[in-house]
Amino acid sequence: MVRIWPPLPTRSAITQCSSLCWKSSTLNAVTSDRAANFNEEVVSTIKSFGIQPKRTSFRNPWQNGVAERFVGNCRRDLLDHVIVLNERHLKRLMTEYVRYYHHDRTHLALEMRTPAGRVAAAATEVSCQVVSRIGGLHHRYDLAA
Repeated sequence: MVRIWPPLPTRSAITQCSSLCWKSSTLNAVTSDRAANFNEEVVSTIKSFGIQPKRTSFRNPWQNGVAERFVGNCRRDLLDHVIVLNERHLKRLMTEYVRYYHHDRTHLALEMRTPAGRVAAAATEVSCQVVSRIGGLHHRYDLAA
């Protein structure tokens, strides 16, 4: 899923979608809200790349909230603490952050488990191993054998 932000005029949205769709071989859907800048011209451009356009439901703000939560977490956990140098640097940071988000960061809604299902180690061990994530910005602590 790709979320285009900030809102763009129609021509800019088409340009950004075209660039994104052309570069990605794994993109299968693009989700957008019902803003005026995502009109039929943008939808037809997305379809021309063989990608399924999806829109949030009419008057259903909770769907946007899920994406907003991830964007907010990413901003607070990562982007507020680094200076992005270029597009390649941003892609590397985002790849590392998504890996951290799914494999290391616990989520309250998942009863303090990770989305990837990392199993908590038994508390019988006494030494701790620190694993740096996102260039040392975050850490994961594992019990060492």
